[in-house]
Order: sequence, then structure tokens, then C-alpha cells
Amino acid sequence: MAAPPGEYFSVGSQVSCRTCQEQRLQGEVVAFDYQSKMLALKCPSSSGKPNHADILLINLQYVSEVEIINDRTETPPPLASLNVSKLASKARTEKEEKLSQAYAISAGVSLEGQQLFQTIHKTFLELFIHQAGGVGCPARGNFHLLSSPSSIKDCKWQEKNIVVMEEVVITPPYQVENCKGKEGSALSHVRKIVEKHFRDVESQKILQRSQAQQPQKEAALSS
Repeated sequence: MAAPPGEYFSVGSQVSCRTCQEQRLQGEVVAFDYQSKMLALKCPSSSGKPNHADILLINLQYVSEVEIINDRTETPPPLASLNVSKLASKARTEKEEKLSQAYAISAGVSLEGQQLFQTIHKTFLELFIHQAGGVGCPARGNFHLLSSPSSIKDCKWQEKNIVVMEEVVITPPYQVENCKGKEGSALSHVRKIVEKHFRDVESQKILQRSQAQQPQKEAALSS
């Protein structure tokens, strides 16, 4: 049924919304603020990871239609506790990533360079999380330089060059041979990241070409 304007939404209900841009959004209500007309829906994770979910914040003032698919009337379960400091840290990290990406685009950095920067940043961030004790640090070399949260910021742009931990500089076109710095564990590890990154990129291109050619092969066999 269509929900009349101003109706409250019960936590746990399944709701479908159509935005003013004709986009259909559907999920489970996790929160609703009547004053601001903000509705929070939990949807399946866009990443496809199990035990993960996307949370959509919807301003009902920009929604043309709301439909309650399944109205939940029983008392909802207690809200899960939130790690505020972890959320704040994640927000800061994502803000820094967006600012870094914006700088790279404005500086005319190639797409290959932008992708490599993100790979290096993500790799060092994951290593820091391992060292923080959450998962258990894998035996992958000497990572004493990742002993503090500030280390995840040590991958930055210097014009079109990528500077890693103030020790390694990667210049365009960002290949292994473009990694310069003092010989040691840092340079060796960065070279391995760069090598693996482009190997993965090439494997992905081969897979995409194979998938694109598959319908043609099937059509040829069927004819």
C-alpha cells in the first residue's frame, strides 16, 4: 500500500521508495526521524560481501512514492552498540581519500596512476589494521614503519609523483622501474605492490575480454 505523507515507519519494516529521479530503493527500516523526514534503510551490500549491508539515508522530501511492503508491528530488537571513534576514523580516512583523488584528477594524473595510488594506500591501510591486532599480522616482511595510524597517510601525491613513506618515489608511467629510493625493505615492498597491481590489472583485462567474446563463441557454435 502507499504510505500517506507524515506516517511513521516501524523499525524492521520493509519499505520501497521511488525518488524524484525515478530511482527505486527498497530495504529494511533501521531508523526514521519525523522532524527531518530522514529515513534510513538497510539493503544488501553492494560489495557482495556476506554479513555486510548498505545503509541508505533517504530524504523523504525528495521521494515521490513510498510503499510499505511488510509492516513490522512487534517490538524491534535493541540497537547494536556503535564504535564512535572507529566510525570517526573511517570518516576521516574516506575524506582524505576523496581529497587525494580530487587532487590527482586536477593535476592531470593518468587513470593508471590513480588506480595504483589507491592500491598502495589500501595495502598499507590493511597492514596497519593487521598490526593493530584485529586480524593478526601476516609474515610479509619488516613493517616497523606502520606502527602508528599516521603511517596510513604516508602515501601522498607530489605533483604527478606518488611518494610512499617519504622514502620511495614512483614517477609516471608508474611501472616497477619507475620506483626510486634507497635500497631496502621499503623500496622492495613497494616494488612488489606495483608489480602485483599491474599483474592483477592485466589479468582483469584478459578476463573481461574473454567474457566479452563468450557470447560470440556461443553464437558461432549454435549456428
